[in-house]
Amino acid sequence: MKVSAILEHFLSRADWVDRGQTVDRVIAGDPDADVDRCIVTWMPSFRALGFAVERGVRLVVGHEPTFWNHRDKPLADDAEYEEKRAYIERHGLVIVRNHDCWDRWPEVGIPWAWARFLGMAGRPQAVGADGYQHRYDIEPVPLGDFARRVAERCAALGEPAVQVTGDPAVTVSRIGVGTGCGCDIAAYRAMGCDCSIVCDDGSCYWSGIQRAEDMGHPVIRVNHGTSEEPGMAALAEYINANLAGLRAEHLPHGSTFRLMGL
Repeated sequence: MKVSAILEHFLSRADWVDRGQTVDRVIAGDPDADVDRCIVTWMPSFRALGFAVERGVRLVVGHEPTFWNHRDKPLADDAEYEEKRAYIERHGLVIVRNHDCWDRWPEVGIPWAWARFLGMAGRPQAVGADGYQHRYDIEPVPLGDFARRVAERCAALGEPAVQVTGDPAVTVSRIGVGTGCGCDIAAYRAMGCDCSIVCDDGSCYWSGIQRAEDMGHPVIRVNHGTSEEPGMAALAEYINANLAGLRAEHLPHGSTFRLMGL
């Protein structure tokens, strides 16, 4: 398939995406390149690019930026930007961003995959106005027990402990689940959630989280990479099932951080 056709497959089915504003585009490389394999990974890091080179794969499909800013704008007079771009050009790589499409892709996109990974089956009981934030109703459970359940599942992605605010004994049953920077606690509360699961790139302690704590609303916080890894695995599966002639290999990213202590 041509790279441009792969991108068009997603854009043509994502009526929520403004083509004039979206970050979903060919970030680097030749849009007319013919490819039959791709690496799907959360972040097109140097590690991911090297993995593609080792595999002899030209196309990398990523969710987050390649060049450390949301719109992947060229960075003038930046030696590190030039180094990474030169590496991509030297190895003939093509980078495609699939962010805005996959964040809201029905049933299998980022928030749906994350909820399933956490054990919340079925359809969400409520969806926020932006489409990124969902509410799942579960059997009532103490916050402490639920947080440990989340941590147990996230351990497989490199994050065996999660950050929690709120009384561990309080009962929760209406859980807010969302994507990355779209984890707005105020929106979860407006949807009737009594507990929010957020990520570190989409929440701030001194504002949203502290306000939630003051109002008695528990919050569970995980790494951004952890929360979106199940969605990237789902993207690779989707490509393999729906884009004939293209074979995707998922390169896990998982938690960006490692917990260390005494």
